[in-house]
Amino acid sequence: MRQLPPLSALRAFDAAARLGSVTRAAEELGRTHGAVSRQIRSLQAHLGAPLFDKAGAGLRLNAQGQALQAVVAEALDRLEQGWRRVRDEARGPGVHVACSATFATRWLAPRLADFYRAHPQVRVRLSMTSAREMRDEGADLVIAWDWKAFPAADQARAIPLAPVAFGPVCAPGYPLDEILGREIAVPCRIDHDFTSSAWDQWSAVTGRAVSGATELSFPHTHLCIEAAIAGLGVALVERRLIGAELADGRLRAPAGFATFQQSLVAIPSGERYQSPSARLFIDWLGAALTSG
Repeated sequence: MRQLPPLSALRAFDAAARLGSVTRAAEELGRTHGAVSRQIRSLQAHLGAPLFDKAGAGLRLNAQGQALQAVVAEALDRLEQGWRRVRDEARGPGVHVACSATFATRWLAPRLADFYRAHPQVRVRLSMTSAREMRDEGADLVIAWDWKAFPAADQARAIPLAPVAFGPVCAPGYPLDEILGREIAVPCRIDHDFTSSAWDQWSAVTGRAVSGATELSFPHTHLCIEAAIAGLGVALVERRLIGAELADGRLRAPAGFATFQQSLVAIPSGERYQSPSARLFIDWLGAALTSG
């Protein structure tokens, strides 16, 4: 027999601990302030010790509360992820894929019809996120190229898909120094908020550096691309994402594209063994990326 307090009390405690307020916890849970307060008092009675200290009008976890929050938050996260997977599997074979919004909209989504034609029985669920958020999606697979900062366990599971090649791109007429020198000075360099190492990796591979008199920064590669098309500066972009713009002349890549040491990978979730649907998707994705 499990010696556990009621799940409703643990949920109330988790919400109050995260939000620092019983009132806000009640709003999140759709309960009354009094109901959440009673759940927390019940949990403290089970424990035989307080979990919070008063902090002005709010609450502050004490040492016991901090220790319990770490356990409860992890358990609820795992429970939520497991519930989603069981629910999705009950609806039929499927795979939940998390990737950057730009990769999803510019490359993956337009090609999903090919996957469905080959595997009509498999349903693909996409989570489009920023690079910063991708590991928190609870997906079966995370698709990423800038993954060396991920936890060691994630890196060990990474399945190589295809090389990535980045190059500085700009609008026609933008004053990009095209002389093959080591230092390339431009009026404005466009950076990505969460994959700022891309410029450093490009410099390490090419032996060249692009510096800007000013810099612009955006949270999504799509915005970096649009800023470059608008003539605002020089962006560093993976060539698969701008095939149409290069073909129709909206962007040019005077310095070409350089292949990075880090490749695009699929990282399976550590919560369960890789499913047959995930394996089918990985095999298809690797072949599609390699062919263009």
